[in-house]
Amino acid sequence: MGFSGILDGSIALVTGGSQGLGAFFAETIAAAGGRVAVAARTQDACTAVADRIAAAGGEAMGLALDVTSPASADAAVAAVTERWGRLDILVSNAGVTVTTPLLDLDERTWDRILDTNLKGAFLVGQAAARAMVGNAAGGAIVNVASILGLRVAGQVSAYAASKAGLVQLTRSMALEWARYGIRANALCPGYVETDLNRSFFASDAGKALIRRIPCRRLGTLEDLVGPLLFLCSDASAYVTGTALAVDGGHLISSL
Repeated sequence: MGFSGILDGSIALVTGGSQGLGAFFAETIAAAGGRVAVAARTQDACTAVADRIAAAGGEAMGLALDVTSPASADAAVAAVTERWGRLDILVSNAGVTVTTPLLDLDERTWDRILDTNLKGAFLVGQAAARAMVGNAAGGAIVNVASILGLRVAGQVSAYAASKAGLVQLTRSMALEWARYGIRANALCPGYVETDLNRSFFASDAGKALIRRIPCRRLGTLEDLVGPLLFLCSDASAYVTGTALAVDGGHLISSL
């Protein structure tokens, strides 16, 4: 898609990078010329993604990271700066969800979702920003939110609340850290087809949902490449504090 080299020389950390969107984002950054630390709870899974990147000609490392632990966040950022000297890009992608009616949602599940999706982005973002300030070179933070942070759906209350909070946290980061040359933006994907949801979207209910999307289709992983690299690169040098929806117009569909 013409993005080769747009991140040449950049150093990136991707959380939740062991699978799914996170692994795809790590591979995308590497293909664009960045060096990537792939981080998640499971070291072996992260190393496997890093090995794939290396096999494709990129440079990557796998890291064990619990985003809910300040010490783990600090250690991951320290490992990146120790290997490559600095940190330029953070893609904060770690996230979890459950589908449960609000009346049945227990406190433990609520805490797990908020701790991972919101507190985790705060802790890793803070650790990354400290490194960026220390290097006096600025950087880019991309918090992976969701259109459910901008609009609500049933039975995902904790997830929607965490992503709405993440959008506001992103704006706070942008406001406070602009003086250090750090940009912070939220990437808000709509419904993206994956192996996990493909059978649902083939059902009558899934097809009905697709008909409510103005573009009349689901997103693909490739639809996120341009927006991600835009927010990570100097192409968005004057963009900070925004929530970029990549949703085929879903947010503007009529109620």
